[in-house]
Amino acid sequence: MPDALIVFDLDGTLVDTAPDLVETLNTILAPEGVPPVAYSDARKIVGAGARVMIKRAFAMHDMVCDDSNLERLFDRYIDHYAEHLADRSQPFPGVVDTLDQLVAQGFRFAVCTNKLEGLARLLLDRLDLTRRFDFICGQDTFGVPKPDPTPLLRTISAADGARERTIMIGDSATDVRTARAAKVGVVAVDFGYSDIPVNELGADLIVSRFADLPDAVTNLLARR
Repeated sequence: MPDALIVFDLDGTLVDTAPDLVETLNTILAPEGVPPVAYSDARKIVGAGARVMIKRAFAMHDMVCDDSNLERLFDRYIDHYAEHLADRSQPFPGVVDTLDQLVAQGFRFAVCTNKLEGLARLLLDRLDLTRRFDFICGQDTFGVPKPDPTPLLRTISAADGARERTIMIGDSATDVRTARAAKVGVVAVDFGYSDIPVNELGADLIVSRFADLPDAVTNLLARR
């Protein structure tokens, strides 16, 4: 399928970042007297962003984090995470081989994430993935995060793509809502960080492993 663009979410879609995100969360909460959040619980909320993670971590222990403390802890979170974002984070199984296969079929790639662009680029650099993407967009790149369709639409434009020849790949309701608002086809992965069952997200297709992605995107583009 020549000259088609696949736009990937990052956390929970391309890369299993939860280990470093959760470790950072518990590190910055410890001096506040907040007990550690269990990995199994925290993994469900890492896709919501650092501020939401911090607030939910307090709430899990019947504690409240006011706005001034939230911003202070957010700054600490970003500082710590930037130093440790690739300690244990790894591409999901099959990512590299699947990207190679898709390139051979004529697909091009971009990233549209709600991670800060600098952190997204740093992570992809550390994992030797940056070179694979024509464009990388973070929540601050265009001044508005997903699910507003603006980041996705401008990512498509920056990557010299066409909306009708683009597929979004994500793991959350945010990704599906973004794609729907942009009128772009969307495939959901079921191994990410969604706190909603993936079959309830309303994606066009669902895949359980990266090896299934080439057939999924080819079939979805053929439908469109």
